[in-house]
Amino acid sequence: MALAIFDLDETLIDGDCASLWSAYMAKLGWVDGESFLKRDTELMALYSQGLLAMEDYMAFSLSPLVGRTAEEVAHVVEPYVEEVIEPLIYSDACKTLAQHRAAGDRLLVISASGVHLVAPIAERLGVNEVLAIELDEEYGCYNGKTRGILTYREGKVKRLQAWLTEQGESLDGAYFYSDSRNDLPLLTLVTQPRAVNPDPVLKAHAEHAGWPILHWR
Repeated sequence: MALAIFDLDETLIDGDCASLWSAYMAKLGWVDGESFLKRDTELMALYSQGLLAMEDYMAFSLSPLVGRTAEEVAHVVEPYVEEVIEPLIYSDACKTLAQHRAAGDRLLVISASGVHLVAPIAERLGVNEVLAIELDEEYGCYNGKTRGILTYREGKVKRLQAWLTEQGESLDGAYFYSDSRNDLPLLTLVTQPRAVNPDPVLKAHAEHAGWPILHWR
């Protein structure tokens, strides 16, 4: 039995759940659609280049949630997952999750998106354990800030190491599936790295290192 770790965006699903959520908030009228989505596109371009300061993206993307309760947001995230995310789940991702489940492996999703999105999406995939960016609250409502170490780049490693200690787990024989150059710090730590639909930088690294490259559809 080993740990099977999965990135979420562009790995398990064909898209980025945070950007898709931005579009959904525009549809709800929670944001000014044109300007908000333009800024989202600009920031996500930096992410693709490995240049994004995640603190900047989270401050931007969480601003529409300020003053809203977790229950209010969860009520809206539920149909978002069903309508927007469900059709984007890779069938190969479902098959791989099922294979690890059958092998008795422990499944974990670790994502640089907010936990308010990651947890319900992972649950839809049958994965109950997640590490994602935690949202801060004040007086029972979201305040637009984050808590703790952000699960981004080296932050994923730090959060995972803390989780391993807490859970009495190890990375012996562990798998990690990801599409992004931003996950190289964690991919290089596990026994079984897997590049899924990799970006050019990750693809080149995976080819040089002899890592399996998977093409999920």
